[in-house]
Amino acid sequence: MTHPHPQYPHYGWQPNYGPPPENNLVWAILSTLMCCMPLGIVAIVKANQVNTLWFQGFHAEAHRAADEARKWAMWSAISFGILIALYLVFIVVMFAFVGVSFWSLLP
Repeated sequence: MTHPHPQYPHYGWQPNYGPPPENNLVWAILSTLMCCMPLGIVAIVKANQVNTLWFQGFHAEAHRAADEARKWAMWSAISFGILIALYLVFIVVMFAFVGVSFWSLLP
């Protein structure tokens, strides 16, 4: 049996790249709903690009998009934690300020 394209011995042959990378869409959606919405939206966009790029044959770009989706979701959660910490510091400072004002009014 002869090869259908003798000058192209690998014609029709696809290398096995394995399954597509994890797109981190769940983390992106959760970070959008529970944390920082602008950063979470970027994470959702990057997560949606993963499978599209993978099935178009852009495997390195798909891995890069998956990494970026994870990074943006992580930064969304971290920014939420920072905002909560700053809010708690603000509350403590306000209570300290009100406490000082209250005690200074007493004779």
